[in-house]
Amino acid sequence: MSKKGDIGADRFRKRHDREERHKDALPTEDDAPLPTPVETIHTERIPSRNDPCPCGSGKKYKQCCGKN
Repeated sequence: MSKKGDIGADRFRKRHDREERHKDALPTEDDAPLPTPVETIHTERIPSRNDPCPCGSGKKYKQCCGKN
């Protein structure tokens, strides 16, 4: 059986090791620079059933252009 102090030290050691692995994974000054971010392509939003209709009637989409 382990003592309470050992459990705390073990948890501290595990956390410390996890933080060290994280630091090692971060880029350093010697690494190549990161690529430039890609621009997001925005598409036209499809209205959900309860959104106002895009035709401008003032009705909900499900009662106007969304009817089958």
